[in-house]
Amino acid sequence: MQPTATIIEDSISPDGIRLTTIQLRYWRPIHSEFMTHRVFGRNARSSRAVPVMALLREPIVEPLHYGMNRPGMQAVEKMTGLRLFAARMIWRGMARMTRLGVRGLVALGGHKQWANRPLEWFGCIDVLATATDFANFYGLRLDGGAQPEMRALAEAMKAAMDQSRPKVLLPGQWHLPYVTSEERATLSLADQRKLSTARCARLTYKPFDGAGDIASETARHDRLVVSRPVHASPAEHQATPDIAIVDQPGSDRVWEKPQLHGNLRGWCQYRKMLPNEAIEEPRLAA
Repeated sequence: MQPTATIIEDSISPDGIRLTTIQLRYWRPIHSEFMTHRVFGRNARSSRAVPVMALLREPIVEPLHYGMNRPGMQAVEKMTGLRLFAARMIWRGMARMTRLGVRGLVALGGHKQWANRPLEWFGCIDVLATATDFANFYGLRLDGGAQPEMRALAEAMKAAMDQSRPKVLLPGQWHLPYVTSEERATLSLADQRKLSTARCARLTYKPFDGAGDIASETARHDRLVVSRPVHASPAEHQATPDIAIVDQPGSDRVWEKPQLHGNLRGWCQYRKMLPNEAIEEPRLAA
């Protein structure tokens, strides 16, 4: 499959720092490579959350590049002709046999949190990613040495960002994925943040599709961030611009609230405003 990338929210601060939220779908085996990039706030579809039968109905995903064996991490020459045909048939045959095995696990009463795992190598994953810094990701993943499926994902992301025009937000105005213009006009900022957080969290089992009333979304938000332990990752996608208190040529920019940036730059992240957003290590005696 070709990966897809859709801009959900695109903003830029008065200091020229762009904050982008992008919804992705890509081949599940490259997810571990995407996870190595710590600048992204992320939520992803979980095999623990999606019913087994729903995953069994999805198409079999194949590699974009059936490469010939050679020393090193990177295949160069592609399989062609009968060799490619045979490789594809073997791949799809292994996937069908895996599906049969998973159906057997379900028949035995196996729970999806482990029965779904064998389906991952030929499946896809939905991911929501938010970041201010993409340059290093693109530098590594658009390079010719990147795995073809990972490079295709980076190409899709960059194309989506190149075609998008970010909206200027001032301090106090919020970057809020999945909040509609009508909701922005009628709801308080606090409620808008709750809606956005809850809808980002829904990606765990299914991307937000516009359905869901405000009361149920608010309840989902509260289950995530009021409960203990706090499940705070969906609150990494909402942010408001910070104020630069020192911004002179030749000097490092100094921010008013750097402790609220999290993994963003120049933006105050909603997660960092939540009480108990992370469990801290106990202080040990020296």
